Amino acid sequence: QVQLVESGGGLVQPGGSLRLSCAASRNIFGTYIMSWYRQAPGKQRELVATLVTGGQTNYLDSVKGRFTISRDNAENTVYLQMNTLKPEDTAVYQCRLIKGPESYWGQGTQVTVSS
Repeated sequence: QVQLVESGGGLVQPGGSLRLSCAASRNIFGTYIMSWYRQAPGKQRELVATLVTGGQTNYLDSVKGRFTISRDNAENTVYLQMNTLKPEDTAVYQCRLIKGPESYWGQGTQVTVSS
């Protein structure tokens, strides 16, 4: 069993930056897929960014060039650096770990982009 705890959300002005963290409760070395999702009110959840074990990343088109997913293996933590934030980035952001047949979700962290 793995618990994921997100942090780093908050209120930021348009054009600002935030860094979200997703800390795993135990070692997540090995083959895995780590992703960040978001869900805005009244909208479907969407996949924002993915990081696989070998380092390959993928991003939602609307965040390419602004968001970066990365990991710190020593800290069992995955990050989402979000720059040049826009009001349409406002959502609850959740991380997800897929390791073999297992899938784990964090509780989510609110990101609000508003002046």
